Amino acid sequence: MQRTPATSIDAYIALQPAAHRATLEELRQLIRKAAPQAEETISYSIPAFRYKGMLVYFALAKKHIGFYPMPSAIAAFKKELSPFATSRGAVQLPLDAPLPVKLLRQMVKFRLAENIALEKQKAAKKKMTGRH
Repeated sequence: MQRTPATSIDAYIALQPAAHRATLEELRQLIRKAAPQAEETISYSIPAFRYKGMLVYFALAKKHIGFYPMPSAIAAFKKELSPFATSRGAVQLPLDAPLPVKLLRQMVKFRLAENIALEKQKAAKKKMTGRH
């Protein structure tokens, strides 16, 4: 649960307790597969993925892995997330349970589609106002 600022996701995972590194790497790879065009970054001192804006974040906490897919994804998957502790923008993934791979993949793809649609809306708006 080391919060020393890391400069990459590799460095972030390497700073975490050995017992949790494989799960963090599994989550990272799941996100990469769901959004292969996304760029890895560190934001707010935690791993994040960006494509046409921020997609998702994750971080190791004391008793869970926090997965932060933005409030829109939490709302869209409210029913599927019912077994998990959630807040407006976060899901708590228990450390003693397997990752809900299918659900997390769906949430990442949802966020990807959302960011793509938002960029198209912005481009259309600029075109209508004549700004380039």
